[in-house]
Amino acid sequence: MSSISLSRAVRIGAGAGYSGDRIEPAIELAERAHIDYLVFECLAERTIALAQQERRRDPARGYDPFLEARMRAVLPACRRRGIRVITNAGAANPAAAARTVAEIARGLGLQGLRVAAVLGDDVLALVQRRAAEDELRDECGDALPAEMLSANAYLGAEPIVDALAQGADVVITGRVADSSLFLAPLVHEHRWSADDWMRRARGAVAGHLLECAGQITGGYFVDPTFKDVPHLARLGFPIGEVDAEGAITVTKLGDTGGCVTVRTCTEQLLYEVHDPRAYLTPDVCVDISEATVTELAPDRVRVEGVSGRERPERLKVSVGFAHGFVGEGQISYAGPGAAARGRLALDVVAERLRMTGVHHDELRLDLIGVNALHGDALSSGAGEPYEVRARVAARCANQCDARRIGEEVEMLYTNGPAGGGGVVKATRELVGVTSCFVPRDEVRATIEWEVA
Repeated sequence: MSSISLSRAVRIGAGAGYSGDRIEPAIELAERAHIDYLVFECLAERTIALAQQERRRDPARGYDPFLEARMRAVLPACRRRGIRVITNAGAANPAAAARTVAEIARGLGLQGLRVAAVLGDDVLALVQRRAAEDELRDECGDALPAEMLSANAYLGAEPIVDALAQGADVVITGRVADSSLFLAPLVHEHRWSADDWMRRARGAVAGHLLECAGQITGGYFVDPTFKDVPHLARLGFPIGEVDAEGAITVTKLGDTGGCVTVRTCTEQLLYEVHDPRAYLTPDVCVDISEATVTELAPDRVRVEGVSGRERPERLKVSVGFAHGFVGEGQISYAGPGAAARGRLALDVVAERLRMTGVHHDELRLDLIGVNALHGDALSSGAGEPYEVRARVAARCANQCDARRIGEEVEMLYTNGPAGGGGVVKATRELVGVTSCFVPRDEVRATIEWEVA
């Protein structure tokens, strides 16, 4: 595949901001937008630990559950229009994901499609060995959990750049830093050198702006009457235009819902950034403290003034571990005295758990709509609600105790308070997540190929 001319900007569409995101906006980008790349960002810390569990149950799975639907939806248009696809939807099993995409491509008649699987982020053996030797602790300095389920290092852009240089039409990764998915095509197309920290920082910020898809076009921004956004039901996903110097313009398809403004872009620029002068990624240390955000035209915003320094010597690792079970039960009360009945219900369940010897490590007793988010202190001045939902949740060491939580809530039907209804109950295995850091030179990325 021929490279984009260095004289023009590379145009990247954001096809997803998380695993369960909408598919229709990505289809619109693939079919109608003038883009060179379509990127699907689908992973979170807990997501990949759950994917590792699924892979243990079935070695052919462990990739994103929506991968197949997304690829069937966008591959024909992308192939026809020369758009290359990059995604971390490989999750815990990029190789199986690549095989699946190649099979889908063959079924769609897209012969010759080259699919690259980026491997090497699974560092569980390394982390277990170094933890056993007491050479590795979590980011707080504590011992790592004994029952580790997964350990995935945040790879950077380089293996994706290598795959693109070798002609990949689709690149599927596991745990790669979100921004790296977007930085990689910019490094590839603009030929930025390995130590060009300034331009790489700007490319990483382009990824940071685009990685959550609809957030920057108003989805995470909207607050009725304070910050209104039009046509949310047809929210358009963003397009980033990045020139050879790394100047970033964010836009979207003009006939889609949402908006791209200085305010939406500024909020996303600051999203999840702890230190604006040292936003660490596997590729570069980013400084956004002097960044400027300027409206060029309706739904066209330019971000400039980003600088960067040398990348960190260590890679962050997301560690998933067995953390017991969660039992949960919910029940609703409505009408006069609803909150008082809900509180009584919670008190009754708490007492029943003590009486019957249900052991738990953590217990939450919430009135949804009253105190579930901010607690009693901040909620005390609110008026009496007409309806509430009582929720009991507990973390237990074993599944039997966890199951009892929902059962006790269900028993309120006939054992009071009056008027309870709509009970739901659930028990699930709980995956905890922590982080540690490993030397960069101990992690090796490789590429496997599938051809349709």
